[in-house]
Amino acid sequence: MKVLITGATGLVGQAIVKVLHDQGIAVNYLTTSKDKISNSETYQGYYWNPNKGEIDLDCFKNVGAVINLAGASIAKRWTPLRKKKIRSSRINSLRTLYRGMEQVDISLMDSFVSASAIGIYPDSLSKFYEENEKEVDDSFVGEVAQKWEAEVDSFKKFDINVSKVRIGIVLSSEGGALPQMAAPIKNFIGAPLGSGDQWQSWIHIEDLAQLFVFIIENNLKGTYNGVAPNPVTNAKMTKELARAMDRPLWMPNVPKFALKLLLGEMAYLTFSSQRVSSKKIENEGFGFQYPNICVALQQLYAEKSEKEVLPVESTKKELV
Repeated sequence: MKVLITGATGLVGQAIVKVLHDQGIAVNYLTTSKDKISNSETYQGYYWNPNKGEIDLDCFKNVGAVINLAGASIAKRWTPLRKKKIRSSRINSLRTLYRGMEQVDISLMDSFVSASAIGIYPDSLSKFYEENEKEVDDSFVGEVAQKWEAEVDSFKKFDINVSKVRIGIVLSSEGGALPQMAAPIKNFIGAPLGSGDQWQSWIHIEDLAQLFVFIIENNLKGTYNGVAPNPVTNAKMTKELARAMDRPLWMPNVPKFALKLLLGEMAYLTFSSQRVSSKKIENEGFGFQYPNICVALQQLYAEKSEKEVLPVESTKKELV
C-alpha cells in the first residue's frame, strides 16, 4: 500500500512522511513545483495545479489512503488577497482531488484524511470543546474551517473512511508557530499576550504525525481533535517556553491594541481562546508521547540544542 499526501513537503507533511517510511510504507505526493518532484521507490512526486484543476492521475496508483494537508498558511497578514488565497487553496485542492478520484480506479483506497483547524470552535475562556460541538466561531478562521470541512464531507460519496483532524498549535523547533512565539523570549522581551488567560490547545509535531497515521491504520472515520490532552493558557505557555529556553520573563503583558496595530485582523489568532479535548482519539486507543507542555518543550529545545552543537562536533572531527 502507498499513501498519497498533499502538502508532504511542509512541516507536518515531512513529519508524517518520516513516520510512514519508518513503518515501511511508500509515499506518493503532490506538489505545485516541478522542481520538488522526486523519483524513488518509496517517495514519488507528481505535479498538480489546484488553481487550474490540474492533477497527474498517476499519483493514485496503488494508493490505499490519502492525507490532505494542502492550504496556504493563515500566519501571514490577512489582506483581502491573502484571505482569498487561504480560502481558495483549501477548496480548490479538495475539488481537484475529488475530480481526480472520480476518473481513476480507487478500489484499493480505504481512507481519506484531511486537516482542519480548532479555529472552528468559538472563542471562549470557559468552554471545553469536543468534536460534537455544533456552534462555529464567527471569525474568518471559523468561516474558513467550516467551508473546508464541508468540502471534505463530499468525499463520503466514494464509500471510504473519511476523517478530519482539527489541528491545534503545532509545536516544532523546525518551523510553524513555535519559533515565532520563542523569538521575543529569546531576545529577553517575551511576555504573555493580552490577558494571558486565553486557552491554547497545542500538540507536539511527532504526536500529530503519529495521529494521522493511526487514523489510517485503524480505519477510523469522523472528526478528531489533533491536540494534546492538556491545553494551557497563553501565560502558562509563555512561562514554560521561557523555562525551556532558560530566559527570564520581566516584561508586562502585551496589550491587545498593540497586537492589533502590529498584525491587523490576524491578531485574532493571538488572543482567541479554544480549550479543546483529545478524549475521542484517546478512546480509540491513541497514546500521546508528549501529553504535557513542559515535557514537549524540553524535548524540542534539547533536540534543537543538539542540532546546533552537531555541526561544531563534526567540524572538530574533520580537523583531527
